Amino acid sequence: MYLLYGTEAYLKKQYKDKLKNALATPDDNMNFTAFEGKNSNPKEIIDLAETLPFFAERRVILIEDSGFFKNSCEDLAEYLSEVAPATYFIFVEEEVDKRSKMYKAVKKQGSIVEFVAQSEELLTRWILGRLKKEGKNITGSVMQQFLSKTGTDMGNIDRELEKLICYTLGRDVITAEDVEAVVTEQTTNKIFDMVNAIAEHNQKKALDLYYDLLTLKEPPMRIMFLITRQFQILLNIRDMSARGLDNQTMAKVAGVPPFAVKRNVTQAKGFTMTQLKQALRDGVELEESVKTGQMNDQMAVELFIMKYSSSQKK
Repeated sequence: MYLLYGTEAYLKKQYKDKLKNALATPDDNMNFTAFEGKNSNPKEIIDLAETLPFFAERRVILIEDSGFFKNSCEDLAEYLSEVAPATYFIFVEEEVDKRSKMYKAVKKQGSIVEFVAQSEELLTRWILGRLKKEGKNITGSVMQQFLSKTGTDMGNIDRELEKLICYTLGRDVITAEDVEAVVTEQTTNKIFDMVNAIAEHNQKKALDLYYDLLTLKEPPMRIMFLITRQFQILLNIRDMSARGLDNQTMAKVAGVPPFAVKRNVTQAKGFTMTQLKQALRDGVELEESVKTGQMNDQMAVELFIMKYSSSQKK
């Protein structure tokens, strides 16, 4: 049995597919069964696991996003200690509780692999490998520009890379202009730029970025959530930086890629600790006002941006 978990969906899918193809014959619907979602029935899974494979060496059961490793699933956890010899399990989850019986059962009987956001160094090597196969070259500064737009999600990087390769057909060098022309900037990057504008008291730029997100059909309260999330990151980063913690530790605790720590440290200097804490309180209060119908959601976000991007000294 195998458990693949973590937030890096692209790698999880790659290894899930490799495992499936190694254990089961392609298109063998008799001996391969997939379950997905929190409605997966443990009793049905156990009954199937007890069924002998039909003219095959193995019965393979794939279970994705079941929540079994977060919630109690005692029957299946108990069964995993005595699985039929010909039955193989592949579990794929985003989050797990390492204290759960399911996690402990798989750890004892099988293999567990966690897939997390990759470091800038690994992503760069992977991208360079892809580009080399296509006969393309890219400079270090353009690579940084590309990653700043895509973020660290490998699935997103893969899609944007494909667009770049097609766009530069007939040329062997990818330029900054190419990246600007075709690479879609992630919402979280626009949020970072918005908070940057707020820190610089550039109210017009901050509001323009907000209206850009609204044009892209981003819900105002999701934008509010992402803004307050960025303020939470800045609060953590400023606190850890003052305590002299290293970049790797700060990245892990704050939940940002290591290469993004430096720019977050710089951004955090635009606010005092008091301002960062108050911004989080204001975010909660504005959300409550929207939920209770006291304020329009779009106006709530505008008020927050206007307050913290004001040129008046706080």
